Amino acid sequence: MATILIVDDAKFMRTLVKDALVPVGHQIIGEAENGNEAVELYKKLKPELVTMDITMREKDGIEAAEEILRTDPRARIIMVTALGQENLLTRAIKLGVKDFVVKPFPPERLQKAAEKALA
Repeated sequence: MATILIVDDAKFMRTLVKDALVPVGHQIIGEAENGNEAVELYKKLKPELVTMDITMREKDGIEAAEEILRTDPRARIIMVTALGQENLLTRAIKLGVKDFVVKPFPPERLQKAAEKALA
């Protein structure tokens, strides 16, 4: 299937994302816990898909997505967000983010978002 970079400041959330995507054949090639790491790993690993948390220290998911999309306009990014961040999501969608998933999510929701973003 696809190579994926998971970006979230919470280890348990990275594990939940992994547990949703690995069983359907995706390969996790990297994990980052902030936006700065996300941008560096994206450039280094060139994943086919990124799952990106919005709220993180150092550089948030919107800034990281913006930077990644500037260097690679074809980047496929799914935002993973908590409820109440609709204003940030609107900004992310305008930037070119493919989809978003609201935490907590059923694994199927993330699987569908990944399928759609990779199509």
